[in-house]
Amino acid sequence: MPSPHGFAVCSRRIPSVRMAGYPLAMAARDLQERIKKLIVDERLPSGAPLPTEPELMRLLGASRNSVREALKALQAMGIVEIRHGFGTYVGSMSFAPMIEGLAFRTVAGHYRGEDSLLQLLELREAVETGLVSRLAGRLPEADLVELDALVERMEREAAEGTGLGETDRAFHATLYRGLDNVLLGEVLEAFWDAFHRVQRDLVDVPQDPRVTCRQHREILDAVRSGDSLRAERAIRDHFGNIRSRLSPVAAPRR
Repeated sequence: MPSPHGFAVCSRRIPSVRMAGYPLAMAARDLQERIKKLIVDERLPSGAPLPTEPELMRLLGASRNSVREALKALQAMGIVEIRHGFGTYVGSMSFAPMIEGLAFRTVAGHYRGEDSLLQLLELREAVETGLVSRLAGRLPEADLVELDALVERMEREAAEGTGLGETDRAFHATLYRGLDNVLLGEVLEAFWDAFHRVQRDLVDVPQDPRVTCRQHREILDAVRSGDSLRAERAIRDHFGNIRSRLSPVAAPRR
């Protein structure tokens, strides 16, 4: 039978959990898992409506409060989106929760005296170093032209004394777009967001924009040349420069 949202609720009842004597946290996780299973089984895309609250109560064999708490938890993960007055929909499933978690973990570690910002940088470096060799000699001409334009823009920004941040970000996003892996691109964007948010809030890192421009030009030239070892070396030099600038200011004073 279709719901008011137009969602065809399956007639097969989802097995309910016996709540009596069932650990509360475990029961809550079980409801979340069964709502996720419903999304997967029905092959619902982002933005698709979920069954109404009464329908979920009936399908899951759970109380209204239990269903609401499960939906709130899933909303925090980006799996569902609750639109008050309209209903509940499949969420965008973005990496925003991961960014928040990475950023908070890094800030908390920093104030405990850990090298957490450097650790986050090493995570980015490990991923990008492992990927760049796959791009050497394989990027389409259109992407190379776009990367050329981005490096030229960075050079203009360096000459004008303006920030390079957004252009730097666009360069890396365009570079790895050549791998044709949307999920990978989103993960790299998440690492970028978390690192730069924390860096901006915690430390003032000196930068020579001319060095940054030169290193991005070398990354591009290495990828264009088809020399995978040269491309890896260029990425390592780039992150090595960031690390050397970051190390003296990364740890808080005790």
